[in-house]
Amino acid sequence: MDLYEYQARDLFEAHGVPVLAGIVAYTPEEAKAAAEKIGGVVVVKAQVKVGGRGKAGGVKVAKTPDEAFQYATDILGMDIKGHTVNKVMIAQGADIAEEYYFSVLLDRANRNYLAMCSVEGGMEIEQLAVERPEALAKVAVDPAVGIDAAKAAEIVEQANFPEELRSKVADVIVKLWGVFKNEDATLVEVNPLVKTGAGDIVALDGKVSLDDNAEFRHEGHAALEDKAAADPIELRAKELDLNYVKLDGEVGIIGNGAGLVMSTLDVVAYAGENHGNVKPANFLDIGGGASAEVMANGLDIILNDAQVKSVFVNVFGGITACDAVANGIVKALEILGEKATKPLVVRLDGNNVEEGRKILSDANHPLVTQAFSMDEGADKAAELANA
Repeated sequence: MDLYEYQARDLFEAHGVPVLAGIVAYTPEEAKAAAEKIGGVVVVKAQVKVGGRGKAGGVKVAKTPDEAFQYATDILGMDIKGHTVNKVMIAQGADIAEEYYFSVLLDRANRNYLAMCSVEGGMEIEQLAVERPEALAKVAVDPAVGIDAAKAAEIVEQANFPEELRSKVADVIVKLWGVFKNEDATLVEVNPLVKTGAGDIVALDGKVSLDDNAEFRHEGHAALEDKAAADPIELRAKELDLNYVKLDGEVGIIGNGAGLVMSTLDVVAYAGENHGNVKPANFLDIGGGASAEVMANGLDIILNDAQVKSVFVNVFGGITACDAVANGIVKALEILGEKATKPLVVRLDGNNVEEGRKILSDANHPLVTQAFSMDEGADKAAELANA
């Protein structure tokens, strides 16, 4: 789960990371009141989970509460890269002397964590990494050790911070690691991390991504989710405990096992090139228990996606045999009744495959077409979606 900037700021503050005052506002009136409470120069910042806010006009410096009111009026409702601004953060103005960059993230390829740091912050870090890679320090972090004082000192040294700043920056980095570790994050990024005119090190902007798999350890994380902004189909799938991700395509996908589903996505995308360039509409892994209820929930989720034109059910019978899967599909279609309106292509293989295929044949449902290989099923589903 990606957090809004104001949520990241609040987490930073809770873990002792130095931040400036910030108040979230949903109306221009609330923005004005927040500016009055903070006092002095403030920054009105659009709260959207996408970069490029400043270039889009979503970040404005307000010298008075009345200016904050006007800027909030302009920014609220703005579209930034497809994201509608429904709230702004009124942030205390900063006396910025220098801007830096720091992040720590999950490095899946190397099965550890990676800290990145630069004395050149405030710009697109991807651009810096390409144009001047030597200016971005990349330091591997052992998950068993984390970022202690010694590792933080190594990071600031490799990032070429001036000697007189290293202890201050290292101290903030250790606290940011505390956010990463204690909140079960997959990313903590600060851009910019600034030195103020008074010489203090402050996290001026924050980006945090939390690991959904660790929700059971954090009761407070559920309150951070913006359900109003979430895709309604993904939200309902989550409520049904389905492993679902919406994509921008026309062929709904149901499979059992993440590897099989990923392969199915690739095969459908390839087959779609011959049928109007249709593409997969989702990732949906129903796991090992393809019961009637699970299958019905999966089909219901996919069929409620207006973009979906056909569905490809690709199941390999293992612990759950193909006859149980077939019974699940038949009963699911009975449960859905008139709600099932789009063609289904079903490919079964593995344990008890002949029994499963016979169950589908005997049911003879008008929406169901059987396929005997993944390639055949993908091609037929793409053809039906294009039709």
